[in-house]
Amino acid sequence: MKRPLDRPGRYRTVAGNLRIKEIKPRHEQGVMTDRFIVCHNPDQADRDAAIRERLVAQLSEKIERSDGLSTTKRAELRGKISTMPGLNRYLRVTPTGLLRIDAAAVHRETHLDGKWLLRCSDPSLSPEDIAAGYKQLLEVERGWRDMKTHLDLRPVHHRKEERIRAHVLLCWLALLLIRIAENEIPTHTWRRIREELQTLHVGEFTGNAGRAHQRTELTAAQRDILGALQVTEPPRFLQLTTTD
Repeated sequence: MKRPLDRPGRYRTVAGNLRIKEIKPRHEQGVMTDRFIVCHNPDQADRDAAIRERLVAQLSEKIERSDGLSTTKRAELRGKISTMPGLNRYLRVTPTGLLRIDAAAVHRETHLDGKWLLRCSDPSLSPEDIAAGYKQLLEVERGWRDMKTHLDLRPVHHRKEERIRAHVLLCWLALLLIRIAENEIPTHTWRRIREELQTLHVGEFTGNAGRAHQRTELTAAQRDILGALQVTEPPRFLQLTTTD
């Protein structure tokens, strides 16, 4: 019996880069079984392939000279790799104990790139609504992760209620700005936007004529981000103090 992800069918695009296809439910003793929706994101498929390629390259480097090791040393290396789930799933041990790349496992994973499977027991929902609801759930979960990690919502070191409320409100406003930035620049995640803008610095220079605070030159990527967000470029010189 074919698994849902292996069943043939034509995808259709429902939103942006999200493609879906529904696997027709079976009927058992007159009762319809759960529905399955296969989702596919081409961008995520490219990322999955790049990650797998990098992991296989790392594993190849680790086992490159393992044939010349003693049986004990090779077993130790095998045990070490077994603690690395990302690498271990591509490792194959031959009947003679040699370490090899599992080409079959690599090939199997290529069919799963950018795909995930949704299961639903509600016959009234359309496949588009099921996929959109799941995507919204992911966005909510990502929002909570960002609030607790990037924005440090927790731990809260305040004791007065008004300060706690102010802390949560500021974190919520910060998350709102993050989502606005990502919506204005769909090709960039907030992490990428932040990392790019964090390279913009202000230096202090002192000489005989006085002191100046000057920002670094904007990169092309930084100009694109500021332009997309309609943010005015910061002045080149923030402060100039001349010597009397």
